[in-house]
Amino acid sequence: MNLVYTGKTKDVYENPDGTYTLKLKDDATGKDGVFDPGENSVALSILGLGRASLRLTEYYFRKITEAGIPNHFIACDTEAVTMRVRPAAVFGKGLEFICRRVADGSFVRRYGSYVERGADLHFFVEVTLKDDERGDPPITKEALALLGILSEEEYETCRSLTRAIAQLIAADLAGKGLSLHDLKLEFGKSEGEILLIDEISGGSMRVYQDGTAVPPTELTAAILE
Repeated sequence: MNLVYTGKTKDVYENPDGTYTLKLKDDATGKDGVFDPGENSVALSILGLGRASLRLTEYYFRKITEAGIPNHFIACDTEAVTMRVRPAAVFGKGLEFICRRVADGSFVRRYGSYVERGADLHFFVEVTLKDDERGDPPITKEALALLGILSEEEYETCRSLTRAIAQLIAADLAGKGLSLHDLKLEFGKSEGEILLIDEISGGSMRVYQDGTAVPPTELTAAILE
């Protein structure tokens, strides 16, 4: 395998057959040593987080595939802590689609004068640029089209898929006594088709149980065991 990208929480390798392998790490984003999926820098390393994230990613990608939502998933290897995926080109230098069911995290930090933490946001979708240097700034549909990053039609497709995936995951969590607050997703394009890419794990969502946030290391067990 040829290493093509080193990221905060995973490394990406190109395989001889044209597919890619994602190797998940035990690193987590946050601030001052505290986990926070909304932050854009690594704050701590949690032993076993990579394998836990992979197990949850496989679980939800299989559900998403069953629901007929296009995605890049091929297979997982839990021993190697890797996921094999279809190739897909990201939009611009990468976008994050964040579906917010409940006001929390950076949404409250930005808009706290207008909304209280815990308010129902009805699966509101916002988009941010993947740009650590500029703090992953939010961007509008019109600005994305103006800058040639994403057409308005592509934006609406990604937005619709984001809500559908978040609603699927929220319903699954609710059946296990868990509450989804927000979910961060990424999309790419392959042969003209928009695909869900990256991972779906405790590092990309906020989940609560009885009013208390479930740490990413405990989330996999809470969902799968």
